[in-house]
Amino acid sequence: MLNQLVVIGRLVKDPELRKTENGKNVTNITLAVPRSYKNSNGEYETDFIDCVLWSAVAESTSEYCKKGDLLGVKGRVQSRKIELEDEKTKQITEVVAEKVTFLSSKKQNKTDE
Repeated sequence: MLNQLVVIGRLVKDPELRKTENGKNVTNITLAVPRSYKNSNGEYETDFIDCVLWSAVAESTSEYCKKGDLLGVKGRVQSRKIELEDEKTKQITEVVAEKVTFLSSKKQNKTDE
């Protein structure tokens, strides 16, 4: 069996590095990935893919990338359940990144500097 995928998309917001209780570096990112076909209204829809990055991959991505950058993520799909405040559970599906490739940076306007 195989659980591997590659996703290419733009960062929805700046990555934020944080540490777990065990001291491991982690960051969560979301990639905006436009679909390659139009919907019934003739518009291209976008999927938002949540990814989890660990250790050195998390460090370098949070250091060098920002909102709008184009990234390639190679990893595996993982699902897990979390408990909500009302004692209900919610299932989350996300990509656990093994490798992140920085493909291009968003062009900066002179007002962004």
